Amino acid sequence: MEWYEATLLMVGGLLVLMLSGMPVAFAFLTINVVGVYIFMGGMVGIDQLVANASTSVTSFALVPVPLFLIMGELLFHTGLAFRVFDALDKCLGGIKGRLSYLTVGGGTIFATLSGSSMANTAMLGTTLMPDMIKRGYKPHMIMGPILATGGLAMIIPPSSLAVLLGSLGRIDVGALLIAGLLPGLILAVLYAITIRIQIAIDPDAAPGYAAERAPAREIIRGLIVDVLPMGLVIFAVIGLILLGWATPTESAAFGALSVVILAICYRVLTWEAIVKAMRGTLAVSVMMMTIIVGSTTFSQILAFSGASSGLIAFATNFDVSAYMMLFMMFLVLLLLGMFMDQLSIMMLTLPIFMPIAALYSFDPVWFGVIMLLALELSLVTPPFGLLLFVMVGVSPKGTTIGDAARASFPYICCTLLLAVVIAIFPQIALWLPSMMR
Repeated sequence: MEWYEATLLMVGGLLVLMLSGMPVAFAFLTINVVGVYIFMGGMVGIDQLVANASTSVTSFALVPVPLFLIMGELLFHTGLAFRVFDALDKCLGGIKGRLSYLTVGGGTIFATLSGSSMANTAMLGTTLMPDMIKRGYKPHMIMGPILATGGLAMIIPPSSLAVLLGSLGRIDVGALLIAGLLPGLILAVLYAITIRIQIAIDPDAAPGYAAERAPAREIIRGLIVDVLPMGLVIFAVIGLILLGWATPTESAAFGALSVVILAICYRVLTWEAIVKAMRGTLAVSVMMMTIIVGSTTFSQILAFSGASSGLIAFATNFDVSAYMMLFMMFLVLLLLGMFMDQLSIMMLTLPIFMPIAALYSFDPVWFGVIMLLALELSLVTPPFGLLLFVMVGVSPKGTTIGDAARASFPYICCTLLLAVVIAIFPQIALWLPSMMR
């Protein structure tokens, strides 16, 4: 079988199964059974598929994923995250767009604590949206900042998807996690600027209201009591990696431990919170691991059938510059993001994109950040952007996917702008990893 026939069978068959409504994990496993039977010797290939299943999910590099998920779930269910918002709220007073700015500021802090874009978006929506509606904010000033800031958890460490990308793409996980910090903070600043521009264009979009700034003593107390202790979690996850004192796995364990310690100190660590956190972590972890089982074998079949080498040779035959190839790969990620979830996109494209990136001498950490930015954009691209569904779920009745997508458009432009800037100036993503080394 020619490489393009093998590619059509594997990739085309997988897309057809996904579009037919089959769950992603089962779609991967189904097409893998067909692939190993055709390309790897019938039942012998099936035996190999079973052997690969345990090997793919017992990698030590995947251990940070459930630990980061536990961190975010515990912060949410114990109420520690809400204390941060209350403290920041005291600092803002009655400025125009106060709650939109609070969304960006508080959401960015929670992104450095949770590692989950969906948890970040759901928490921002349930916490701030009711008050924003009550205060007369227009829908785009409510949903836009929530969707944009919710996606920051995919870029800013600890990012569960960055761990998976690093471990499966053979990228230094610690360097990739740290590399997303500065771009994530720049994005947060761009989001705040976007809010300011929108208010300048339409002052009624986010009306001001009488709300006096809290006394200085109360502000300082709130920052010291409710915000500063969260620095322990941030240091455990980011600081230990940056200083070279811990691996990503060790820092994830310290991060989860620090959340438990804080919850005990605040006397909010209840059995109910623990059970809910464990259930949420288990559900997401099982979903991720099942997809990894299928996608790892999928990439092996692509290589064994000659599809991977054929695709790479085909791609490199084009007389295009490195930037044009990067643009083409970025565009593919965006198009796939309209129809697939981020984990499936990553698993489908990594076997093809990483060899191409190596041929064009792209720095793997820098390329990983570019991929994460594209995957973050795909969270809010209709019709199947995951965060769009989360946003509609926590919004008033009558809110549509189109409403949420239109609200996110200015912030999508911010992410595209940052991707272009990082492509031209790679040191924005590589500066902190170089310090770590």
